[in-house]
This record gives sequence, C-alpha cells and structure tokens, in this order.
Amino acid sequence: MVADGAVTAPRVLVAADKFKGSLTAVQVAERVTAGLRRIVPGLAVETLPVADGGDGTVAAAVAAGFERRQAEVTGPLGEPVTAAYALRGTTAVVEMAEASGLQHLPDGVFAPLSATTYGSGELLRAALDAGARTIVFGVGGSATTDGGAGMLAALGARFLDADGEPVGPGGGALIDVATADLSGLDARFESVELVLASDVDNPLTGPKGAPAVFGPQKGASPEDVAALDAALAHYASVLGPEEAELPGAGAAGGIGYGALVALGAGFRPGIEVMLDILGFDDALSRATLVVTGEGSLDEQTLHGKAPAGVAAAARAKGVDVVAVCGRLALGRDALAGAGISRAYALLELEPDPAACMAQAGPLLERVAESVARDFLS
Repeated sequence: MVADGAVTAPRVLVAADKFKGSLTAVQVAERVTAGLRRIVPGLAVETLPVADGGDGTVAAAVAAGFERRQAEVTGPLGEPVTAAYALRGTTAVVEMAEASGLQHLPDGVFAPLSATTYGSGELLRAALDAGARTIVFGVGGSATTDGGAGMLAALGARFLDADGEPVGPGGGALIDVATADLSGLDARFESVELVLASDVDNPLTGPKGAPAVFGPQKGASPEDVAALDAALAHYASVLGPEEAELPGAGAAGGIGYGALVALGAGFRPGIEVMLDILGFDDALSRATLVVTGEGSLDEQTLHGKAPAGVAAAARAKGVDVVAVCGRLALGRDALAGAGISRAYALLELEPDPAACMAQAGPLLERVAESVARDFLS
C-alpha cells in the first residue's frame, strides 16, 4: 500500500469465527497466519478471534486477554457440568451454551420439553460473585426452549402452578404456570449492566419464534413445537407479553426473553458487542487487510453473523476484507454488498464434505496461501 508517497508494509488482521465442527476461532487464526507467512515470510499478522454471542464467545474473550474462570453448574438435563466464563476487571463474558448448550447432550439424546437453563442462571451468579458489574451475556447454541425460566429460577424467581407448587423444568412445564414470583430475584441485577448479545432477533413465539425456528434442531417434533409454542405463549402472558415481541426474545430457546423481561437486559447484535470488548477498532487501525470467515458463508452470514459484522466495520474504515470459509453459498454481488472483496472456500480444494472437515487445518493454510498471492504478493 502507498501512504504519503511512501510504501506501507502490509499488516494483516485475522478476525474470523470458528469453523464449527472442525476448527476453533483460535485455530483458524493460527492456520491462516501460517499460510500467509509461507508466501510472505515475516509478514506482520495480528490475530483477533471473534464470535457473535454463540458458542465460542468465551474462548474469543480469553484469546483477547480476559481471564478464564470456571464454575460447577447444572447442565440442561439436570446433571452437573463444568462451565467457563471470562472476566477482565469488572466486565464478564458469560456464554449460556457453556452451561445449557447442545454440547452437554449425549449423542442422539435430546430433551426439547424438559431441558433447563438453570445452569445459565448459576453461571451468571458466579460472574456476579466474582465482582462483575457489566455482563455480556452471549446466547446461542442452546439445548433448551424454556424461555429462560430455569435461569430465573436459579437467580431466585419462583414459578408456581395453580396449587402453589413449583412447576417442573423445561419449556413443556410452563403451560402450568399460574403465578410468577420475581420478588426473590438477585437484587444485584438492579445495578448491573446486562447486555444480551446474540445473532438472533426472533420473537419468543409464533412462526418466527424460538420453538418453530430453532426447536427442531433441539430434537423437537412438530407436536413438541406446538406444545412449546403454546407453553411459552402462556408463560409470557403471566410474566409480560410485550417483551415477548422484542428483538432477541426468542434467542437460545427464549432465554433472551427471560433476560429482557426480568433482569433488565438490553439487546445488541452479538458481533457488535464482541468487537467492542475485544478492541477490534484499535486492531483495525493497524491493518492494511482483514481476513475474516466462518464455517459456512451463506444467507445467515448476512444477518448478524461475525464475518458480516467484521466486514461492515472494516469497510467503514476503508480497509479491504477477504473471507475464508468451509462452504461458500454467496455470490459475488452478495459478498460485495457485505463489504467482502473475495471469499475462499475449502470445498473448492476438497469437494468431499467429510474429508474437507477432517483436513480443515491443512486446507485452510493452502487457502491462506492463495489469499497472500492474490492480495499481498
């Protein structure tokens, strides 16, 4: 590049999300860096693994200098699990999937009607106990569809049936809620900034709600989806119907709704929040090229996923962006509209999906070599 008549040495910022099922965001950054430097030895590369609020959010915060903390909490099936959160000063990054995510379910085992977010509430409490006064609550990748009722119960709320007895765990039981008693909620939330960070802006219920859109990936049959939608609608009628329509209410099985209606959370697109706390603007100011990416670049990428957020921020500062991915399902015009000059897919090198995932690391290095030849040589 040329600035003020002098040649500026290239400096690459690698700000990519994970390739789900094959590479973490940290591993993506390592492989891209190796491939770039194979073509341009000594190239200045800065890495900033990113996430959009879903699984991998804590890992991205830790890679950016946050301290990793652990807590024993209740998993989605009621068993104890070890969950991590990240802490720096009085700011915590809490990822609900660490406590209540699909990764805690045995292979082939789902519990769409009874999986609970109780552990997510315990993880939030652990962050408060550690001194957090600002909490970024990343929500995504959940095994649950309980509207955040489990989370709120762990924080002191009580959900009672017509006989005054506590209702059972999971979204299916919410059809029996007659009374929601929030008087025992942890009072610290009154003075804490809770940021609901998600790439999902769906409402709680209805055709675009949590059960209909995300229930099937958690094992919900059509009958389960109908039961969960009715149960969550009833739950919202007791707790607060207006918040059920807010953006993000349907995130992570409706845990967004629980945070919005009872914990005073404010919703922001997850990638925007993460770029702020990871110090993306500072890193961007030093870059002449940005490499972003994720496992699949597709239509969903354009709606709040990490690469779109990175590209938008870089384009606003006039920095060129290229993307790497496993699978590419966006045309040139869509990429350009998102601020991405070019995308490189692993499947272009290895068309067999299973082999591509198994060899993702070496393939990504080869892709990065192509990036270096095309943009840095």
